[in-house]
Amino acid sequence: MPRENSTESAACNSWHRMHRRRMLGLSAATIGVSGWTSIAETLARASEGQSRHKPAKSIIVLWLQGGPSQLETFDPHPDTKIGGETKAIETSAKGIKISHLLPQTAEQMHHASIIRSMVSKEGDHERATYNVKTGWRPDPTLVHPSIGSVLCHQTEDNIEIPRHVSILSGQWPARGGYLGPLYDAFQMDDPRNPLPNLKSYISEERQKVRLKGLRDVVEQEFAKGRLQNLNEVKTLQSSSTQAAIKMMESEQISAFDVGLESKATQELFGDTPFGRGCLAAVRLVETGVRCVEVELSGWDTHINNHSLQSGLCKTLDAALAATLAQLHERGLLESTLVFCGGEFGRTPTINVSGGRDHWPTGFSVLLAGGGIRKGQVVGETSSEPDTSPEKRMESVSRPVPVENLHATMLRALGVSFEKELKTPVGRPLVLSQGEVVPEILDGMA
Repeated sequence: MPRENSTESAACNSWHRMHRRRMLGLSAATIGVSGWTSIAETLARASEGQSRHKPAKSIIVLWLQGGPSQLETFDPHPDTKIGGETKAIETSAKGIKISHLLPQTAEQMHHASIIRSMVSKEGDHERATYNVKTGWRPDPTLVHPSIGSVLCHQTEDNIEIPRHVSILSGQWPARGGYLGPLYDAFQMDDPRNPLPNLKSYISEERQKVRLKGLRDVVEQEFAKGRLQNLNEVKTLQSSSTQAAIKMMESEQISAFDVGLESKATQELFGDTPFGRGCLAAVRLVETGVRCVEVELSGWDTHINNHSLQSGLCKTLDAALAATLAQLHERGLLESTLVFCGGEFGRTPTINVSGGRDHWPTGFSVLLAGGGIRKGQVVGETSSEPDTSPEKRMESVSRPVPVENLHATMLRALGVSFEKELKTPVGRPLVLSQGEVVPEILDGMA
């Protein structure tokens, strides 16, 4: 699929192309001077010290709905005009500082890396959420799948509970898009509460009668012309029903029950719905679930920014730090990709109401786990940015477009992001139109 032509996209990808040209030039020079033996030696030296990992098997998405402020989280600018009240603290990763509002996360930063130069063309919540969750800008002719749906579509498993789970999802849960409803996320509320409708209160014979009645209703609807493809609907109905029954009877359903963890472990994540959601995410990944999305909403701080962001950071801090620590302790971090971020950031300027507004130019995301280099920072934002629309990009070094983030995450998950799929209308479409961010992607076997 042709890439979108725009000056901004070209600027965003220029660094990668320049790096590639330099490497090609170096290879050509090596051939001319020393021949193929020297090439082998050069490549061997280049690979020294680089760990090589198998692709991650699962992904945990910690979704911060509303637009978290980069200045209050992963990109503080203390004692500057734009920095507000936020201070910077040292972390366990040498040379990396984050907000003082995230002290527990600071102790786990040796597991993670940060992109501080994310850029998007979407400044509206719905469109920007769609963009970051799918890697595509909204298209009126097509609904793109979220990254968890893509991972489930490209892999096979034999587990008895949903492979794609969304916890505390709000208005825009992860969807299967053109891949179909089978790849939509299974949605659930606070893991403190048991999953509803799991226990059957009727006899096996009565259940068979009800299932037959459901099939009869489908056939009646088809006869009335309300359904276009009876076989397709029957197949979807049958597979969904069988999956539901299997889930109800499975011992794996206990993975949703965070109450089975010790009190000490539960306290690490914080006594909040989001904290319990993150603990459930760890348990689900441990059981074999491919993608778990946990949402913490409320970051749209147009007024009273520092106070509201501080409260949310307290909830995020315990849960994020515990997620990284527990994945590592259970031997799951190298096989699990962790993403933490929202749809955009907040403005460097503070408005008259003490708030920060929407800012899609130079916001931050955190990545950790399988396939991600540890202790890296990609990009930088200026302490004296030019906020005019035509010059915003000049205040961001090494900009990373959303599509490049997705290409990088898919590569970390072992999914060929350049692979073409056919949409329902037969249109060939690549999984991602981006390019890998090489500085943050570790070598993989």
